[in-house]
Amino acid sequence: MNATALICDEKQRFSLEPVVLKDPAPDQIAIKTHYTGVSIGTEFALIRNKISWGPYPLCTGYMGTGIVEAAGADITNFKVGDAVYFRGNDAMEFPDGRKVSCVSGAHCSRVVIRPNTTHGADHVIPGASMDLAAMFVMPAVGLYGVDMANPRMGQVVVVYGAGLIGLGVVAACVHRGCVVVAVDINAGQLEMARQMGADYLINGATQDVRGEVEKISPGGADVVFEATGIPACIDPAIELCRMHGSFVWQGNYGAAPVSLHFLPPHGKRLRMFFPCDDGWQMCRRAVVKNMAMGALKWDKVITHRIEYSQAPEMFARINAGTDKDIAGVVIHWAD
Repeated sequence: MNATALICDEKQRFSLEPVVLKDPAPDQIAIKTHYTGVSIGTEFALIRNKISWGPYPLCTGYMGTGIVEAAGADITNFKVGDAVYFRGNDAMEFPDGRKVSCVSGAHCSRVVIRPNTTHGADHVIPGASMDLAAMFVMPAVGLYGVDMANPRMGQVVVVYGAGLIGLGVVAACVHRGCVVVAVDINAGQLEMARQMGADYLINGATQDVRGEVEKISPGGADVVFEATGIPACIDPAIELCRMHGSFVWQGNYGAAPVSLHFLPPHGKRLRMFFPCDDGWQMCRRAVVKNMAMGALKWDKVITHRIEYSQAPEMFARINAGTDKDIAGVVIHWAD
């Protein structure tokens, strides 16, 4: 099966290249990709080798939507024509047989995947648009962390980092009736947090974050979600917790060890939570359903909708790190 994929080489150069996918095995389906969503955090950690899931060349991307083109003989819950959202691509290679690492390989015009796995596919809920549903992972990651930490109605939560995962945390905490404080150094990200329902915005570039949190909640917040994934942010975020509060390691800090000052969390008797991944199908379905109902206005976080032909240039811009206006990016592959 021939397809076109967005490829990253060892010099972090991006190009669209022809690739070959195997026809579906009995337990696989083939999907014609309509949209894929871009994760500026995890994908670019892979691109920059901060974390590694396989050798270069890479095809990144772990979320998308499309239409089922073929189903293997053992598949009973999907049929040709079904609209689905998916977590990646099982395998691909160049036409000359050279391997491409699918990490996870969603940025491709076609996908062949085992749908009935933890990182497979499921049906798009009626009412959810294909472009927004392609961005399902980040709000699901946030929802999973919120479900683990279980902040209660009326409690004060601080979301330290208003990237897409942090914005997913904001939305999930707002739905629970929490008092939500969003912290970031990017005014545009803070405006998105406001649109997602945050009650207070703190700009860490111009304000004293700890002092502002103290004004809102003397003694500190009930729950702090550290959503930047930046090791230097861990200790300042821990300082915002109240006595007997909770701290959520919502970011991905990479393969290298991280450190923290022991005494502050020790003295405050904090509980810590370590969510990983997106909570699987229950969290994915919940956020896509909320998109379909209009309860999760994820369109507010989409800053760029591009055609797949523009993907190499967009990835180069993101990788350069100089364009601070890029947040949510959706790539259009086919109608």
